[in-house]
Amino acid sequence: MAGALYAKHVDWNSRLSTRRGKLLRDYADGNSCLIFGTGAPITKPYNPLATPDFLDIVINKNLTFPVYLTSCSALSSDHLPVLIDTTCRSSFQHSPDRHDFRRTDFQTHLGDQIPFGPELHDGMAIDTYDDNFSGAVLSALAASTPKRRPRADPRPPKPASIQDEIRLKNRLRRQWQVTRDPTLRTEVNRMQKSVTRRLNEWRNNQWSATLESLDPEDQSLWRMAQRVMRNPTLSPPWSPRGIALSDSEKAEALPDTLETQFHPVADSSVPAVIEMVDVALRYFQTSASDPKLSNSDEVHEAIRGLKVGKAPRRNGIPNRTLKHLPQRAVSLLFRIFN
Repeated sequence: MAGALYAKHVDWNSRLSTRRGKLLRDYADGNSCLIFGTGAPITKPYNPLATPDFLDIVINKNLTFPVYLTSCSALSSDHLPVLIDTTCRSSFQHSPDRHDFRRTDFQTHLGDQIPFGPELHDGMAIDTYDDNFSGAVLSALAASTPKRRPRADPRPPKPASIQDEIRLKNRLRRQWQVTRDPTLRTEVNRMQKSVTRRLNEWRNNQWSATLESLDPEDQSLWRMAQRVMRNPTLSPPWSPRGIALSDSEKAEALPDTLETQFHPVADSSVPAVIEMVDVALRYFQTSASDPKLSNSDEVHEAIRGLKVGKAPRRNGIPNRTLKHLPQRAVSLLFRIFN
């Protein structure tokens, strides 16, 4: 764990020991943890009366590799960032695109990993098989998803001179937030106007270069014209009286639609109302322990009704993947549910 924990102690080069630092030191001694600090202060306050100090530390346990902390003094800030250098054996992989997995390969990989006739006698066996089933689905999904390289940003980078001016403006603004010096405020406003003017000039030059590069021969001019001149087509509103074209008809379309959808029920003995209430009561009075899915076909229909735009649950399996489960997996889910 690493960060600015604001737990100061002389053991990691702080200028004093606070209550948090002593508690953290006792916790580290009692749990065989090591605490590392930087060799130079990482806080450089703009106020000359303040004292630089050490805030960022690293806490590790059972790590056989050494940890080195270096403050990046080249960056102008009152709280310098810290570079943590250590040795580790890890591989960083981009998460596959879950929308582009191969359905046939997914079903084949999953079918090879699902056991035939698992024994589900008690709750512990069901929980264990549920975890194994989730892992098998994720493994099959990863194996059937093609690997892709991340796309580069198509936007051109800002010139280095503009980026340097933005950094200088941000540094002066942070200084003004601490000192409230009116001279710094004036300089920040001046630099903000300068950055805005230079960015507008640079964007206009980029747009001019794009227009000059258009060529009728390669259809680039036609594509740009279509993109610029494309106007969204707004369909006229519809009301129970028909399509509303004039302003008065559009004004009456909304109340007419609301009047059609919502109307008071004066007689509570209407058969439609009675049936709707009975259905709601049966739903709320149904015991949670009663099985709601009586066969594998109902499980399949419930999966088909899932929305693909919803976020995955704790197991990380998206709904789009569940819609392509093989029939044997659906049958096993039916056994788990019942």
